[in-house]
Amino acid sequence: MSDTSERRADGPRLREALEGIPSYKPGRPAAASGPVSYKLSSNENPYPPLPGVLESVTSAAESFNRYPDMACTGLYAELAERFGVPVPHLATGTGSVGVAQQLLQATAGPGDEVIYAWRSFEAYPIITQISGAASVRVPLAGGAEYEAHDLDAMADAITERTRLIFVCNPNNPTGAAIPGAELERFLDRVPREVLVVLDEAYREFVRDERVVDGLELYRDRPNVCVLRTFSKAYGLAGLRVGFAVAHEPVAAALRKTAVPFGVSQLAQEAAIASLRSEDALLERVEALVKERTRTLAELRGQGWTVPESQANFVWLRLGERTAAFAEQAEAAGVTVRPFPGEGVRVTVGETAANDIFLQVAAAFRKEL
Repeated sequence: MSDTSERRADGPRLREALEGIPSYKPGRPAAASGPVSYKLSSNENPYPPLPGVLESVTSAAESFNRYPDMACTGLYAELAERFGVPVPHLATGTGSVGVAQQLLQATAGPGDEVIYAWRSFEAYPIITQISGAASVRVPLAGGAEYEAHDLDAMADAITERTRLIFVCNPNNPTGAAIPGAELERFLDRVPREVLVVLDEAYREFVRDERVVDGLELYRDRPNVCVLRTFSKAYGLAGLRVGFAVAHEPVAAALRKTAVPFGVSQLAQEAAIASLRSEDALLERVEALVKERTRTLAELRGQGWTVPESQANFVWLRLGERTAAFAEQAEAAGVTVRPFPGEGVRVTVGETAANDIFLQVAAAFRKEL
């Protein structure tokens, strides 16, 4: 057999960097049968679309035989006005995770390093390995009570190979948020040629006044990029639209690496309508924050040590009991997001769903 035929039998040659990449694990859906079941595994907003959104999407659907506006002209204009940033400082993608992958395409490759806390957003190691760069994971600090970024250790981990640093704030899945003074000290230690990505997917749920808005930090720091999404507070998880705010060279690179026509016209129109319904948005977010406060208080009253979440979820460090807890929760009617051997992340959802979770937590606590 010739060398050519042997190669054909083996199939196409793929990049070695793809070997061993962990697959992204979405949250389990609610059970289709049995008792009333709630999905608390994906940090979704339990409310329906904001006022005006369905009407905008329905109207846009009448022309989805046409390509979407690749320049996202209307959405960029709305974002620029809402957040007080120049249009050239904006870039969009298929959710903030899509923009994060574009950032890696623009900054890192084989031989480079990407730093992030661990545990943090589970997509970071996946998209880093896809880029060919090496992950540098810095363990969280503070124990089960805090589960926060160790910014000093992250700064110490910077080398001449470092190209990008992800800072998930609030952190997914622990919910811990970084006070502004600590974050500024960290940024002062980062070399200007290293891009720091402030992933603020849950920014709307932050109530700790010490936590600074990343957009205020980006304005005079050319190496800071802020990620936001419409998937969480705005309730557009199914339409996949996120955006970045960064100085022009970084934003321009993001637009170059974007998949052409990646953000659908339906998603663009829904995002615009959502931005115009801010009063309703704030009302819904405040209701979820109140449920978060209640949930945290009850968990602590049951004897759990829980980090102070600034997101729309709570975190229980369960170690080897993680799978057992997730099974008991599902049997009771709620699906949670287990991280095997570590803990569970539980979305703050409808009051009835949160009540079921709290009942499961109380019963499980008695078994420990």
